[in-house]
Amino acid sequence: MAPAGRKLQHESRCRPSRPVDAWRAAATTRGRCMGTPGARRRARRGGWGLPRTSSGLAAAGLLCTALTACLCWGQLPPLPWASPAPQRPVSVLLWWEPFGGRGGHSKPPPDCSLRFNISGCRLLTDRAAYGEAQAVLFHHRDLVKGPPDWPPPWGAQERTDEAPELRVFDDQEGAVMLAREALETTGSRPPGQRWVWMNFESPSHTPGLRGLAKDLFNWTLSYRTDSDIFVPYGFLYPRSHPAEQPSGLGPPLARKRGLVAWVVSHWNERQARVRYYHQLRRHVSVDVFGRAGPGQPVPAVGLLHTVARYKFYLAFENSQHVDYITEKLWRNAFLAGAVPVVLGPDRANYERFVPRGSFIHVDDFPSAASLAAYLLFLDRNVAVYRRYFHWRRSYAVHITSFWDEPWCQTCRAVQTSGDQPKSIHNLADWFQR
Repeated sequence: MAPAGRKLQHESRCRPSRPVDAWRAAATTRGRCMGTPGARRRARRGGWGLPRTSSGLAAAGLLCTALTACLCWGQLPPLPWASPAPQRPVSVLLWWEPFGGRGGHSKPPPDCSLRFNISGCRLLTDRAAYGEAQAVLFHHRDLVKGPPDWPPPWGAQERTDEAPELRVFDDQEGAVMLAREALETTGSRPPGQRWVWMNFESPSHTPGLRGLAKDLFNWTLSYRTDSDIFVPYGFLYPRSHPAEQPSGLGPPLARKRGLVAWVVSHWNERQARVRYYHQLRRHVSVDVFGRAGPGQPVPAVGLLHTVARYKFYLAFENSQHVDYITEKLWRNAFLAGAVPVVLGPDRANYERFVPRGSFIHVDDFPSAASLAAYLLFLDRNVAVYRRYFHWRRSYAVHITSFWDEPWCQTCRAVQTSGDQPKSIHNLADWFQR
């Protein structure tokens, strides 16, 4: 869990790591190696006084690499389980299993200690235990879709061993009325209980926010770094063993038969990603997979094995919002071993989480034609292409496990939080800004 306001810039001081910078310099000078502006300034000042012998240069190179790694790694977001968790027992009730569970069937709660090194967690799905929970987790999509239901007002006269009576409404207006009724009732929740709003969709795909009562929730849980409980779709962490995924210093190029792949399940001509695709495909071939639009079905070998056959993957988000960086980058591109071409928040936002030389941003180019020219350049220049995988020497990829991980992270948040009361006064204003 990252505290709000923490600076997460990853490699703002490691700017020479982008291969596209070298490509642009070469294109601008038409063959003359000018280097970066910083390098030119250093050359005019007489350089850094580096040793001229091969052994001296090698030692200096190792030193620079170590210093760069320390500087860059020090700015990565902290790992969700980077420090030992307190042992205080905590009960967390999941009010609904998101999207009705897998195939409509609930699965057992995860072992937080075994999976995420978070001990002392008692994860609940039985609403009869509502009064015992220190936190109740509400998934937004289930909150506003279908007949919503809420815990009833909690008062001293209702504290029994029986399950609380559920009041279900057929419309959102009724659900909001119930929520407001609960807030107006003295002792509407068990003492010290927190209600946690959980959502992993972007603001563009989060309906019903304005209908939720003010001060209804105590905490937020989402991919946003300013959430009370920050759970991204994925993150990089230091490699401790060569076998950790993604393995190796770079994917085998021999198995890459195609240039650009894109997997998309929801096709909408009005989305920026679809509009950009139409421009890009005029200049370079893009193989599209998915259930809608011009896509062909994903082959039986699966998504990751399919994308692994390509050099580039279009990690295009369905909407552009701060911190909204989904599995399209972490799983579909990084794990598959393809260089991600991203369309989402701006480059600076991506660099808060990943090395700046690990991806290509569409905003780096004045047009789709210019981007296509660069992709074709990388296709012909293997050494430059391989630079996009240098990060694999130091980092491995963690893919968030839904919905086990948010559940366990809520337990940790309760364990590490104080007793100071808090409520979200205007959820919509916060999330939609």
